[in-house]
Amino acid sequence: MRWTINDSGSQAGRLAVVTGANIGLGYETALALAGRGCAVVLACRNLDKAKAASARLRAQHSAAEIECMELDLTRLKSVHHFATTFAKRYQSLDLLINNAGIMMPPYALSEDGFESQLAANHLGHFAMTGLMLPLLANIPGSRIVSLSSLAHKWGEIRLDDPQFEKGYSRYAAYCQSKLACLIFSYELNRRLQAAGIKTLSVAAHPGVAATNLAHYFPKFLSIFFPLVCQSAADGALPTLYAALGSDINGGDYCGPRSMGQMRGAPIKVGSNRRSRDEATAKKLWRMSEQLSHVQYRF
Repeated sequence: MRWTINDSGSQAGRLAVVTGANIGLGYETALALAGRGCAVVLACRNLDKAKAASARLRAQHSAAEIECMELDLTRLKSVHHFATTFAKRYQSLDLLINNAGIMMPPYALSEDGFESQLAANHLGHFAMTGLMLPLLANIPGSRIVSLSSLAHKWGEIRLDDPQFEKGYSRYAAYCQSKLACLIFSYELNRRLQAAGIKTLSVAAHPGVAATNLAHYFPKFLSIFFPLVCQSAADGALPTLYAALGSDINGGDYCGPRSMGQMRGAPIKVGSNRRSRDEATAKKLWRMSEQLSHVQYRF
């Protein structure tokens, strides 16, 4: 049976944080959640763009509860400031949607010395999730959704050179970051279960969706994009299914049904053996704690 957002029922009284919610998949995720009555915090690097997105959301859902908060996932200071500020304003959190990301930019290091894609896609979310976990841990039905990608299939965690200091490939760095997101989601769920915490950690990927992430793609690829791309709204459905689906269990991975998971209705999907390697997961977890200076407390 095809899952749609209407299957989720009312989300009134619940609160979600969506990172990178001013555009693309994040915006469509926030729009759908607001439409079901969920209060949504748009956690975005550019506050002006977040406010513009908030205005667009309210134009479609006039009663929506929307707040904009600044969050730059490539700066650990910003991650800590966001988490501290959020905890002062809110007592709990129902949904944490780790959506924001960048895709195949030129080589750059964050101010903390991390390769930019690893910083934005994985390490920033790793740190923020650890800092926000106390607000999620005791809330019935709470979930953490981490966004991965089909590109995880071609990724490898370079534990000896995660910042690509020995030669940069924007493609390999992107694949590494998205594999890290998926490994993190699985390992987080194992640790939550071991600690007896009911919060679910699940993952999703959008297939091939028409979003701003393709900004750095070679121009010739834009010719083929319309042939395989689904809309950002459709690309957000696996995220929404992971966040709201009644049959979702911790450790599930959601993606599109058709064309090799490139498009279609959201379903539970599989992932490669590398993403489920628990030895690598433990090493990545230790590395992420060391680099981010965030220790999870279960």
